[in-house]
Amino acid sequence: MGIHYTYGANRGAKKMEKQAKREKKLAERRAKKAAKEGLIKQKEETKMHDISKTITLEDLTSPDKK
Repeated sequence: MGIHYTYGANRGAKKMEKQAKREKKLAERRAKKAAKEGLIKQKEETKMHDISKTITLEDLTSPDKK
Protein backbone atom coordinates (compact mmCIF):
# COMPACT_ATOMS: atom_id res chain seq x y z
CA MET A 1 0.00 0.00 0.00
CA GLY A 2 2.96 2.30 0.49
CA ILE A 3 3.41 2.65 -3.26
CA HIS A 4 -0.06 4.08 -3.73
CA TYR A 5 0.42 6.45 -0.83
CA THR A 6 3.64 7.99 -2.21
CA TYR A 7 2.60 7.94 -5.87
CA GLY A 8 0.80 11.26 -5.73
CA ALA A 9 3.55 12.91 -3.72
CA ASN A 10 6.27 11.85 -6.18
CA ARG A 11 4.26 12.23 -9.37
CA GLY A 12 5.50 15.76 -10.07
CA ALA A 13 9.12 14.82 -9.52
CA LYS A 14 8.82 11.79 -11.79
CA LYS A 15 7.17 13.91 -14.48
CA MET A 16 9.99 16.46 -14.32
CA GLU A 17 12.63 13.72 -14.53
CA LYS A 18 10.98 12.24 -17.61
CA GLN A 19 10.70 15.67 -19.25
CA ALA A 20 14.39 16.38 -18.56
CA LYS A 21 15.36 13.00 -19.97
CA ARG A 22 13.29 13.65 -23.10
CA GLU A 23 14.83 17.09 -23.61
CA LYS A 24 18.36 15.75 -23.09
CA LYS A 25 17.80 13.02 -25.65
CA LEU A 26 16.38 15.53 -28.14
CA ALA A 27 19.32 17.89 -27.62
CA GLU A 28 21.77 15.04 -28.25
CA ARG A 29 19.97 14.11 -31.46
CA ARG A 30 20.03 17.71 -32.67
CA ALA A 31 23.72 18.05 -31.87
CA LYS A 32 24.52 14.80 -33.65
CA LYS A 33 22.51 15.86 -36.70
CA ALA A 34 24.15 19.31 -36.77
CA ALA A 35 27.60 17.74 -36.54
CA LYS A 36 26.78 15.31 -39.32
CA GLU A 37 25.48 18.10 -41.59
CA GLY A 38 28.58 20.16 -40.82
CA LEU A 39 30.84 17.28 -41.85
CA ILE A 40 28.90 16.72 -45.06
CA LYS A 41 29.13 20.41 -45.98
CA GLN A 42 32.83 20.44 -45.16
CA LYS A 43 33.48 17.42 -47.38
CA GLU A 44 31.53 18.95 -50.27
CA GLU A 45 33.56 22.14 -50.04
CA THR A 46 36.90 20.32 -50.13
CA LYS A 47 35.95 18.06 -53.03
CA MET A 48 35.21 20.89 -55.44
CA HIS A 49 37.69 21.47 -58.25
CA ASP A 50 38.11 24.73 -60.09
CA ILE A 51 36.12 24.37 -63.32
CA SER A 52 38.14 26.90 -65.31
CA LYS A 53 41.39 25.08 -64.50
CA THR A 54 42.38 22.05 -66.54
CA ILE A 55 42.90 18.79 -64.70
CA THR A 56 46.52 17.71 -64.80
CA LEU A 57 48.26 14.49 -63.82
CA GLU A 58 49.59 16.22 -60.69
CA ASP A 59 46.03 17.05 -59.59
CA LEU A 60 45.02 13.42 -59.94
CA THR A 61 48.04 11.93 -58.18
CA SER A 62 48.21 14.36 -55.23
CA PRO A 63 44.74 15.75 -54.51
CA ASP A 64 45.79 17.05 -51.07
CA LYS A 65 48.11 19.61 -52.61
CA LYS A 66 46.52 23.02 -53.09
